[in-house]
Amino acid sequence: MINKLLSRSIRGQLAITIGAIILALLVGAVIMVLTSPIITGSFDPWLWVDAYLALVQGATGIAITLNPFSIEWLGLNGIIDTLVRATPYILAGLAVGIGFKAGLFNIGAQGQFLMGALGAVTVAVFLADAPSFIAVPLALLGGVAAGAAYGFVPGWLKANTGAHEVVVTIMLNYVALAIVSWAVTGPLRSTTATFARTDDVGAAALPILGGPSGHELHAGVLIAFAAVPIVWWILYRTTIGFEVRTVGANPDAARYAGMRPKLLITGTMAAAGLLAGLAGAIEILGVQNNLPATYATTVGFDAITVALLGRANPWGILFGGILLGALRAGAPLMQIQAGVPIQMVDILQGVILFFLAADLIVRWVFRIRDAKGTDVDELKTVTSSYGGSSASGS
Repeated sequence: MINKLLSRSIRGQLAITIGAIILALLVGAVIMVLTSPIITGSFDPWLWVDAYLALVQGATGIAITLNPFSIEWLGLNGIIDTLVRATPYILAGLAVGIGFKAGLFNIGAQGQFLMGALGAVTVAVFLADAPSFIAVPLALLGGVAAGAAYGFVPGWLKANTGAHEVVVTIMLNYVALAIVSWAVTGPLRSTTATFARTDDVGAAALPILGGPSGHELHAGVLIAFAAVPIVWWILYRTTIGFEVRTVGANPDAARYAGMRPKLLITGTMAAAGLLAGLAGAIEILGVQNNLPATYATTVGFDAITVALLGRANPWGILFGGILLGALRAGAPLMQIQAGVPIQMVDILQGVILFFLAADLIVRWVFRIRDAKGTDVDELKTVTSSYGGSSASGS
């Protein structure tokens, strides 16, 4: 009976997620049609078809033509781009997801990502002449250490003072931007660059597994995919994972059972920072190869959408990260072939998040039965957190 209810709950959750994506694509299609006079100079009711086909081609390498109908695979470039772009989303999504499991809203993945990038590039610059087998792991270690330390701060404050993690992490995001700007314009600034950036990571660059120039598949992709089953195993097959989920569900009951909410809250936020820092390190060592003073990224904030898409489950986050990576990878070709600005992806992402929050609309449109356990429980963490009592005790 329990397995039947669990299966029904999972099916309901999956149906809501897929329904939210479908509705978002429909809303995107309406927007493209209504704005087609601006984009193409005339009203084009089929602009959305051209845009989505180009999006699929850019993300997968599959070119679909409707008139005459044909399907052609153009190679691995699209898939490689999708996997590379999905890598930081998966890791940062895990950082937000494990926070949800502990009843914490880690909106600080952005700052933790930046600190991870800074930690990795700092080590890489100082190990520029070292062998790669030494420089690469140490640079990654520098990134995860910086990210974990940056996640530890709001976790400790939450556990010991009751400071709201949302407020603290939002402020720390801006502090991280300032730290990166100071470090790159100051002690880490390259003497050969014409603008404020660090030297290239050199020997610490992640190994390239394959792909042509401009579409290289780096080893960081394997790290991100390996992190998913590891995090899943820790959350669902270990005592510490059970305690984290128990604290998230009911911290008072967890304390009564002999668990230590303070330690679990602090440790969970540090682990979240570690994952987000790893995402930043991989992005710098595998894609950017240097860190500019004005490094612009929204990975930490996009991770919130990824975690909600995946219902804070590591395997679901893997799917959400790949989906968002595919949208980002296909957006440039969509703009080139259909003329639809790449910002359409941001609109789709926002609308998906809206329908996940307003899941009653999804249920009504697709006639999804209101089964227990199909609510987007992670959204409750976004809008509320347990009070000061959750941070008391040991």
